[in-house]
Amino acid sequence: MQTAAPLSRRRCMAGAGLLVLSAYLGPAMARAGTVRMSRPLLGTQIDIVAQGKLAARAADLALSEMARLERLMSRYRNDSEVAALHRAAGRHPVDVSPETMAVLQQALTLSRESGGLFDITIGAYDGWSFKPGSPRLPSVQERREQRHLVDHRQLHTDPERGQAQLMRRGMKLDLGGVAKLPILEAGMRVLKSHGLDGAMINGGGDVLVTGQLDGRDWRIGLRDPANPSGLLGTVSLTDGVVASSGDYERHFVLDGRHFHHVLNPETGLPAQGVRGVAMVARDVNQVNGRGAMAMLLGPDAAAQMLSKLPGTESVLVNGDGRRWLSSPGMARRLATPAAG
Repeated sequence: MQTAAPLSRRRCMAGAGLLVLSAYLGPAMARAGTVRMSRPLLGTQIDIVAQGKLAARAADLALSEMARLERLMSRYRNDSEVAALHRAAGRHPVDVSPETMAVLQQALTLSRESGGLFDITIGAYDGWSFKPGSPRLPSVQERREQRHLVDHRQLHTDPERGQAQLMRRGMKLDLGGVAKLPILEAGMRVLKSHGLDGAMINGGGDVLVTGQLDGRDWRIGLRDPANPSGLLGTVSLTDGVVASSGDYERHFVLDGRHFHHVLNPETGLPAQGVRGVAMVARDVNQVNGRGAMAMLLGPDAAAQMLSKLPGTESVLVNGDGRRWLSSPGMARRLATPAAG
């Protein structure tokens, strides 16, 4: 079991893209029944805050469920279903779990909607490294040789049989842009099943909340992509999700050029024109994959797409730092100053 630690008075939990500011509520945070647990998962740190009689047990089980799903869908584990799809590429179908199938199906829907700009077969561009201290930029020749392996139409799924197949040898998946939110949502379902007063999961730019903390809404600060040490503003939620994507999450600077992890499938190079996007919604399915898609579409097409998402409020930051807001409601949210 993970260690359950009471929250200190002014502790702030930071993800790659968001700050959970509820920790600024003061001494009441340390009351009995409020716990925090953390674990490295999904290429980031997952933080859980839960309040209630069964908070510690619920948080531990939620982390275990998210770890189970990561084992299915990680491209970095040899025993994952994704790794099995890679080994069988161009040869035969692979049995996959309902959870993996649901993610693959949603990814294909997003690919069709974006005209192929969102493409989970982007994993074939595997020459990149965004590890701190050891960045790597693949050569033009590498990207040219890998380009023919990037084509979502060559991912075939058969939901009735529970099978999927990559049709060309050498094809690889990267589910990073579409699997994390469903995995976090699975963890949240575990937390809700224990009847907690409130709970929050913060996972590297994506935050899910339910209920309240000490009778007050959860407050979430949105990082400013043009100035990642600062905030665009805050949003308050009782039940819902705040999802973000940005060029500041996994990135490096080489010879004065900025490179980030959201790659254009046509070129194998980072998307241009959008620094970041944050979306607020009630349901994960409303926003899943849309952040990466917005960065790939570019400012104008991204704004058009985001403006049509039902039940969603968004803020987008262009390459020059200018903001686009989807609604007056989002403008009012971001006008709220962050507590300090």
